[in-house]
Amino acid sequence: MRVTELFLTVVFSVVLLLACAPSALGQDPQPPQDNSEPRPAARAVPPVTYAGQESDQDSTPSLQPDSRPLTGVQSPTLGRPEIGHSYVVPGVQAFDTARSISLNQPTGSDWSSVTYLAGSLDLYRVTSHSELSADYTGGGFFSTQQAQGNGFFHEMEISQSFKWRRWRFSLIDQFSYLPESSFGFGAGTGISAPGITGSPALSQPSLQAPYQPSQSILTSIGTRYSNSFTAEAAYNISARSSINVAGSYGILRFLDPGNIENDSDIVNVGYNREISKQSTVGVLYRFSEYHFLGIPQGLTDHAVHVAYGRKITGRLAFQLFAGPEIAVFRQPVNNQRQRITPSGSLTLDYAMPRGALLLTYNHGVSNGGGLLVGSESDQVRLELQRAILPRWQGSVFFGFARNRGLGDSSNLNESGQDYNSYFAGAALNHSLSRNANLSLAYSARIQTSTHNVCAAGSCDTHYMQHQVTVGVSWHGRPIVLR
Repeated sequence: MRVTELFLTVVFSVVLLLACAPSALGQDPQPPQDNSEPRPAARAVPPVTYAGQESDQDSTPSLQPDSRPLTGVQSPTLGRPEIGHSYVVPGVQAFDTARSISLNQPTGSDWSSVTYLAGSLDLYRVTSHSELSADYTGGGFFSTQQAQGNGFFHEMEISQSFKWRRWRFSLIDQFSYLPESSFGFGAGTGISAPGITGSPALSQPSLQAPYQPSQSILTSIGTRYSNSFTAEAAYNISARSSINVAGSYGILRFLDPGNIENDSDIVNVGYNREISKQSTVGVLYRFSEYHFLGIPQGLTDHAVHVAYGRKITGRLAFQLFAGPEIAVFRQPVNNQRQRITPSGSLTLDYAMPRGALLLTYNHGVSNGGGLLVGSESDQVRLELQRAILPRWQGSVFFGFARNRGLGDSSNLNESGQDYNSYFAGAALNHSLSRNANLSLAYSARIQTSTHNVCAAGSCDTHYMQHQVTVGVSWHGRPIVLR
């Protein structure tokens, strides 16, 4: 059953890409501003660069404002480079990671290494009314630790959007097949996200945390795959007002027993109103339903948020949501059918002259991360990037996730189970050439829990893993499709 679901998920994602791409390939792209003829196919062009990165060009493309709705499903961005052509960029990556303990052995000290070999691909296709973006990274890993073993990993994001005078319609799919939790996976390296690394990368913004199956408990052990498919429509009522509606379906599955598999169905409706050129307010209602395979308990969740957003193209993207959330249990927990709690989120993307600051925070009901039957969760991610010397860039990063079990009717004590997961570290990236990059990174992954976590015959409430990674990545020059 698990293999069938995995196969269907991958096939669906690939079909989405292939179904959307022909419609884009069959249309003429937007002409350059000088009204010249489109560039011929298979012609390489200089890479697109961003703030804080070196460029071999005299100037970088101007940024277009991020026009996505405030109450939509995707994270805000600083803007999009104005690119009049479509292209594809291939790449390869190789990383070697030394680890203090195995992923499925929470105690002891047994240093081992894991080697990742991966290929990456970025595809960007634009026409006068549509935009297609696809990012993929995948390959194999080889471990010296017998408990870890060898295997494969895949990460993919596909986004197809259509724009008309008042309408915008988007299809978004995010898929991962990983040997461990995605929370902190590959932190500080190029395999932490799908697609190539370096200046040509033009990834679509990810789905916000409530629309992705949570994997924020580190000791949910074993290979797992996750997919989230979302469709969103937005309509401009007037020059300043818009409404949007979205539906999302997500799954989290494990290949090894002992974890809790789940599905999620989410619908949101939002209203947005511009109060100035740079500021927007909004109101959001989100309905979520969580199903846990093989467990009679289920959760239905209602959230109502007021929202504020501020965007300064190329410099600042900020969003703040806050409001009540009501979780309704299919079966009573501690003689209660529902639980009312505050919830909200914050997103900040700030560009500095020689670096950037990224911060996200989310508080609310989630799927339980694979070990709980639903949880009240807090999740924080922080990253500070800084250009240190010519061709050198440094970063520090931190992540924290707290999951408190909402409880299963067959195990009332679970409602008091807490998991606190952390990752933190620093990385150095050195540009070897315009197409190649060297990475050095250190990260620590820590988890504490109120109850023992047992794996490989040992149990503990504390888990800590040190990781040291060195790697190289290379990408080709963007190849213009038309």
